[in-house]
Amino acid sequence: MAWNAWGDPAERHALDEDTRQLIAQTLGIGGAAPARVPAEEVALRPSALPREARAALAAVVGEEHVRTDAPARLRHLGGKSTPDLLRRRAGEAGEAPDAVLTPADHEQVRSVLDACARQGVAVVPFGGGTSVVGGVEPFRGPFPAVVSLDLRRLDALVALDTESGTATLQAGLRTPEAEELLGAEGFTLGHFPQSYEFATIGGYAATRSSGQFSAGYGRFDAMVTALKVATPRGTLELSRGPATAAGPDLRQLFLGSEGTLGVITEVTVRVHRTPEERIEESWSFPSFTEGAAAVRELAQRQLLPTSIRVSDETETFINAVIAGGAAPEGCLSVVGFEGTGAQVAARRSAVAEVLAAHGAVKVAADSAAAWRRSRFSAPYLRDALLDAGVLAETLETVTSWSGLHALRTAVTGALTRELAREGFDPVVYCHLSHAYHSGASLYFTVAADGGADPAARWGAAKRAAGDAIAAAGGSITHHHAVGMDHRPWMEAEIGPLGVEVLAAVKQTLDPAGILNPGKLIPAGS
Repeated sequence: MAWNAWGDPAERHALDEDTRQLIAQTLGIGGAAPARVPAEEVALRPSALPREARAALAAVVGEEHVRTDAPARLRHLGGKSTPDLLRRRAGEAGEAPDAVLTPADHEQVRSVLDACARQGVAVVPFGGGTSVVGGVEPFRGPFPAVVSLDLRRLDALVALDTESGTATLQAGLRTPEAEELLGAEGFTLGHFPQSYEFATIGGYAATRSSGQFSAGYGRFDAMVTALKVATPRGTLELSRGPATAAGPDLRQLFLGSEGTLGVITEVTVRVHRTPEERIEESWSFPSFTEGAAAVRELAQRQLLPTSIRVSDETETFINAVIAGGAAPEGCLSVVGFEGTGAQVAARRSAVAEVLAAHGAVKVAADSAAAWRRSRFSAPYLRDALLDAGVLAETLETVTSWSGLHALRTAVTGALTRELAREGFDPVVYCHLSHAYHSGASLYFTVAADGGADPAARWGAAKRAAGDAIAAAGGSITHHHAVGMDHRPWMEAEIGPLGVEVLAAVKQTLDPAGILNPGKLIPAGS
């Protein structure tokens, strides 16, 4: 990916002048954002990796796989949140890693951790670099140097058990390549988050990722049947089969651990036969309330389709404008079905009955197609908006059905209050995208005038939204993970004793504290 933007530089978007003017008038924007500082003008501080540590690491991975050049360090500055991109546009690179390591296999990862623990060097595991919560920031903590441990060379399909319906994948394998390897054997993983093109298998496991088809295939952590993990204390191979009663499931320690407890090097997951049929259709609800009620009924009657999302009125309108079409009245819902022809037909019929009972009507098929076409290109729009002086960012949460609408109101209000300026309100919209028997997630998008200091403006808004989520009983994250950005709310999420438990596990597995400092576990624990 581009070092200072989302995705492939060749896919970069630009807003036409009419759109720029409309946005400026709507949000009260005075001018465009400052130009991006070119990579060659960014001042990187010299690598602080001690000579002895470099020699020890080179002995493990090879000299050519210990990179301290500027391009490698710039591409590992962190993730892709709006604050990340704003810092890079301004040429801020003070937290660049001192080196980028690319080990070849599990044993090299283990040896790297051993060498870094002995040398007192922090290690930040790095997959696709798509984190939007500060999960891969090369934070040194108390250590004199930090290295980025890029797992890109761990990119193999290790095994496919067609009888059991499982595949063992190395952690650095990107999703398109994983789908290609599985597809050649007639299988699919079924995991398609918005970061699909760049994110990796290990990253999904380490952050408890969810994809757009999670209603049908499940969250990524629910797909995992086995893990291989390198820690500074040794290797853990965790496999319990489909179910067990042999004590707590230790896989759960590492699913969502964000590289703070160990480095996941292999993941065994459920896979599925490539579906015979894929169908997407669009429905329109009179209101978001009725849309949410329909999804709740589907979830509680175990009738969820492979994918379903409900956009509120504002998101429905904006997505239609972006797609160049007319917005349907009410709230758009995109519904997807996968499986055999008979399975798809039966589920479509059952779902249609529930949707219609809640006032939904089917709309033109091109609405679903337009949404799918824009699915992976949407993050590029954020860069174009930043170019126009627009602060654009997202956040997500999850709560119970009974608390869903109160939480939506609270978060929308908090964001609007913090980002309103001189008579201009921000645009804040939301969709429901992951549903469960007892609740659902809400995904918010914000567009506002960036002002003189857009990072500070977003920081204040993010704190207000996080406090509103905590006060309303929601989780600080459903699938973006914790990283550095959500760490201030972790004690509210799991309680002080829960924080002590996490800290105790880390002390056991990583006694020197070298693994991904500053992430997940609250400071001082």
